[in-house]
Amino acid sequence: MKTLAVVGSSGAGKTTLIERLVDRLDERGSVATIKHLDHAPDIDTHGKDTDRHRAAGAAVTYGIDDEGWFATGDARDLDGILDELTPDHDYAIVEGFSGRHLPAVVLGDRDHAGRELAAAPGADGIDIDSLTERIDDLGPRVTLESLVREIKTAPNADRSGAIATFTGRVRTKDADDDTPTESLEFEAYEGVADERLAAIVDDLEARDGVQRVLAHHRTGVVAAGEDIVFVVVLAGHREEAFAAVSDGIDRLKNEVPLFKKEVTADEQFWLHERA
Repeated sequence: MKTLAVVGSSGAGKTTLIERLVDRLDERGSVATIKHLDHAPDIDTHGKDTDRHRAAGAAVTYGIDDEGWFATGDARDLDGILDELTPDHDYAIVEGFSGRHLPAVVLGDRDHAGRELAAAPGADGIDIDSLTERIDDLGPRVTLESLVREIKTAPNADRSGAIATFTGRVRTKDADDDTPTESLEFEAYEGVADERLAAIVDDLEARDGVQRVLAHHRTGVVAAGEDIVFVVVLAGHREEAFAAVSDGIDRLKNEVPLFKKEVTADEQFWLHERA
C-alpha cells in the first residue's frame, strides 16, 4: 500500500487536494483516507471533510485525534489503522499528522518530519500528474498480514502444509536501567540491498520443500515498538519452513547492506560509526 500525508495550515486546501488526488488514484486501485482531527467528535467519523473524502471515491475513511481512536470498536492509533488497511488497499492518504515520518505533500509553510514529495502555497499549486508519478515510485507499506496473505496465493500453495514467519521489531530496552530507545532509522545501500535480498530469497526458494519466500526490511524512521523486518516462508512441512525462516533472517542481517541510526532518550548515533 502506497502511503503519504498531505500537511499544511488551516485554509491551505488540504481536503481539496485530497479530493483531487483520491479521484485520480481511485482509477488505479482502492484508496483509504485518514484525517487528523483537532478534537474527537462525540459519536461518529461523519463530518464535512471525511464526507468529501468519500464523495471523491475513498473506499474507507477514518478520523482520529492526537489521543488516538475515538469511534466504536477496538482502539487504534495512526500506525494501527495503516497496518489494518495495508492488506486491502492500494493507497492511503493521511490528512495532517505533520510530525509523523510519512512522505508528505506540503501546503504553505508547514514544518514536517517526512520526506517532501511536493510543495506549494496551496492546493492549486500542486501538479496532480507529477505527484501521481512520485506516489507510484514510493515503496509500499508492508505488514506481516499482507505478506502472509500474498504467500497464500502462490501457485503451489496446495502442496504446502506450513507457513513460518519472523518479525523483528524495535526493542525499547534490554534491561530496566537501560536508556530507552525512541526510534531506529535505516538507510539501504541503494540497489545493492535489493539485489542481496533477492539473492537470499532465491537461495531459500531453491531448497527442497520450500515453495515460496517473502522478505521485507523497512527503511526510514521506525519508532520504538514498531516492526522492522519480516521473513515469511511457505513450505511443505514445518521443519523446512522453520529452517528457512531462521537462515533467512540470519543472512539478511549479515549480508544486506543497511545502515542503522539509533535515537535514545539521551543521544543519537549511527551504529557503523561506533563499530
